[in-house]
Amino acid sequence: MNTPVLVIENLTAGYGTTAIVHDVNVTLQEREIAVIVGPNGAGKSTLLKAVFGLNNCFSGDILYRGSSILKTGTANLVPMGISAVPQSGNVFPSLSVTENLEIGTYARAPKNKAHTMARILSLFPDLKDKLKQDAGELSGGQRQMLAIARALMSEPQLLLLDEPTAGLSPAFLEIIFDLILEIRSTGLSILMVEQNARQALRIADTGYVLVNGENAYTGSGTELLANDEVRRSFLGGQARLKSKQSDSDSP
Repeated sequence: MNTPVLVIENLTAGYGTTAIVHDVNVTLQEREIAVIVGPNGAGKSTLLKAVFGLNNCFSGDILYRGSSILKTGTANLVPMGISAVPQSGNVFPSLSVTENLEIGTYARAPKNKAHTMARILSLFPDLKDKLKQDAGELSGGQRQMLAIARALMSEPQLLLLDEPTAGLSPAFLEIIFDLILEIRSTGLSILMVEQNARQALRIADTGYVLVNGENAYTGSGTELLANDEVRRSFLGGQARLKSKQSDSDSP
């Protein structure tokens, strides 16, 4: 059996001395989309940030292609083939679209930058006519496209997405989900945190529901959508199970 792209193994992590996620397990296979959903405060973003080395890990391990990256600095993850798109502050508003894309090559330069740029713009045609425009002048959906496109400029093998549809209109929400499927079809593996749980699970190969910082349900996207308890608690309205800790950038 092939080695998974990413394994989060019995991970407890958080901020300072406060643990937010507890003994969480996630496995992402080659060319898969794994989606992490759950109520606000469940620890979803905390978990994603732990993979990218942005908070404290107290126990457990994180394996990338079979090797631990738990003590690997964030700056070294992009050269290894891991790119992340944060939920907010993910573009440089005073720089042009082209300049934003070029920044994505600084930590790991593609073999042929012009070819990579052309390939990525073919995925994001909305950006083609705005290359000289400042990123701050783009719509919310276009800025999100730019953030994802910039992350792809380093030609990663693993893409981490934190709430990629947050604050977007329903029209752009569907566009972003379609783009994620298209990106996966190019060969990438994607780990995504998403509040729009129903839509996210529809495109997920594997879904993980976190509650109070712990694994609550795991299955294929189809299985979780069909699970009565998951539908009742997490897909049909506000979840009944609440976390004691807000799922934010800091405790």
